[in-house]
Amino acid sequence: MLEPLTNSQIRKFKAAAQQLEPMLKVGKAGLSEGFIRSVDAALAQHELVKIKFSEFKEQKKELAPQLAEKTASHLVIRVGNVMVLHRPKPVSAEPAAVKETQSVQ
Repeated sequence: MLEPLTNSQIRKFKAAAQQLEPMLKVGKAGLSEGFIRSVDAALAQHELVKIKFSEFKEQKKELAPQLAEKTASHLVIRVGNVMVLHRPKPVSAEPAAVKETQSVQ
């Protein structure tokens, strides 16, 4: 379960999202498995993803929270036909492993 975002985090993400162009568009297929995988991959790489509704504009109020839930992300904002999702990158053990190998040398 994700920790809820604080108000200051939401403000920071909203400000950052204004500079972004939409990475993905909800098209005719809607929230298909392939689209959800694409959003998941984008969140893994970028943490903050802007998505535009080019189709399903009438259902965006219901679809935005569903997409956030299915991708285990936070719905930062939904304005007009655009939504912004945030998911923190997982803390990996890779940097620790790199430090260990560097200290051995």
